[in-house]
Amino acid sequence: MKDRLTIFVGLGNPGKQYKNTRHNVGFIVLENFLENLRDLSEIRKDYKFNSIINEFILFDSKVVCVFPLTYMNLAGIAVKQIINYYKVNDLRNSLVVINDDMDVDLGYFKLRINGGDGGHNGVRSIIDHIGKDFCRIKVGISRPADKNYKEYVLQNFSDEEIIRIKEILPTLSLVLKNIIKEGFVLTMSKVGTFLIKKN
Repeated sequence: MKDRLTIFVGLGNPGKQYKNTRHNVGFIVLENFLENLRDLSEIRKDYKFNSIINEFILFDSKVVCVFPLTYMNLAGIAVKQIINYYKVNDLRNSLVVINDDMDVDLGYFKLRINGGDGGHNGVRSIIDHIGKDFCRIKVGISRPADKNYKEYVLQNFSDEEIIRIKEILPTLSLVLKNIIKEGFVLTMSKVGTFLIKKN
């Protein structure tokens, strides 16, 4: 087995009431990815470090998919525990955070390394606990016209919006697989460093 370790952290809030909210798109992406892997890899599921953790081997590499249960604003607590447990020294080549982003249009996503929190409380919490030098997949939810951001991200996707999200899930799963196989930087060069749309 290769030494490479990839940790995917999907951001969201635990609980059925948040399942289809805009803020939970990180959970949605990671859940879809795992569901499509069930016939390809043996997945070991565990509850520890304030998270649901799914661990498996793919492309001869260890993969850890994390759903923090701390609620969004405290996600950094769980991520720091996991980083410490797996003895991760090189965040840039090991940690990928998947989160919603109002500055990216619905139906698009963006890959980025490093940077600020963009006003996202979950990303801010992670930066506060481990620094900012990690990879991000920003999944677009668009920005509301009324600027009531807190209420907006905790609202459910509309039926039309869910369709748009589901359209990009297969592409995002391919992106995650390629990150495991070739790393984040090479994957960025293949899918583009900015916006990708699944038509």
